[in-house]
Amino acid sequence: MYLRPLWDDSAAATHKNKNDDPSALLAMAVGISQIKNVDTMARKFLKENYAVMLFHYDGNVDGWRHLEWSDKAIHILAHNQTKWWFAKRFLHPDVMAIYDFIFLWDEDLGVDNFNPRRYLDIMVSEGLEITQPALDPDLSTDIHHRITIRNKLSKVHRRIYDNRPSMNCSDESKGPPCTGWVEGMAPVFSRAAWKCVWHLIQNDLIHGWGLDMKLGYCAQGDRTEKVGVIDSEYVVHQGIPSLGGPSLSSKTPRRSLDLRTHIRRQSSAELEKFKERWNRAVREDEGWRDPFES
Repeated sequence: MYLRPLWDDSAAATHKNKNDDPSALLAMAVGISQIKNVDTMARKFLKENYAVMLFHYDGNVDGWRHLEWSDKAIHILAHNQTKWWFAKRFLHPDVMAIYDFIFLWDEDLGVDNFNPRRYLDIMVSEGLEITQPALDPDLSTDIHHRITIRNKLSKVHRRIYDNRPSMNCSDESKGPPCTGWVEGMAPVFSRAAWKCVWHLIQNDLIHGWGLDMKLGYCAQGDRTEKVGVIDSEYVVHQGIPSLGGPSLSSKTPRRSLDLRTHIRRQSSAELEKFKERWNRAVREDEGWRDPFES
């Protein structure tokens, strides 16, 4: 995936160091309405010599040309497709093997308090294979799961504690939503984890619902140890629906609201299909034993 010149500049090739090649990739499905936000994210990653790949779901690529870094990014266009659709088709593990880490992020993340290099240093030092940055609880508008909330007193957390009957999260918990889990908005994968996750993504289930509950099976070991939320490098989830849908705070036409309703129904239907396929695969593979079943 490295961008290469059309002709060989021998002098430049002689002085090029292999370490100059990007070791991480930021891939996002983006629309022109979020150009300012994406610009901020892309600059942070490119500054650290990480690669950037933009999946344009609104058909507008030319609108990004004026950005000084645009020619350094990889641009892929397909109308009204999700990041999971793009990832399944363009992030094959054999191609992604040149990267140590894959950031598969949504476009509506604020990164004022996030440094990608420090983040990956923590991921490596903690022995993590699948992570996400914690969410700022004061500024994020769309938090669905308590485990994603930033703990200001820690660098990383791998589990939460909650004695409510609906949660019952304790040291005895072995899986989601208490431990071994990250959300689909901002996951980060090691090369080995991504090789597994890519196969989990279903070609025809484009919204990715249900994936998050199974990501721990790709953690290359005990998901309670290998999956975590990094608190010291955190983001703001702005809660802007993807594919150009209405924001939570805007006054939107009825048609836009109807569109979001249809998308949510489709997502829910895909979730059930994903569960059915997982359960069928478990039944049919008689030699497989769930490593997380007590």
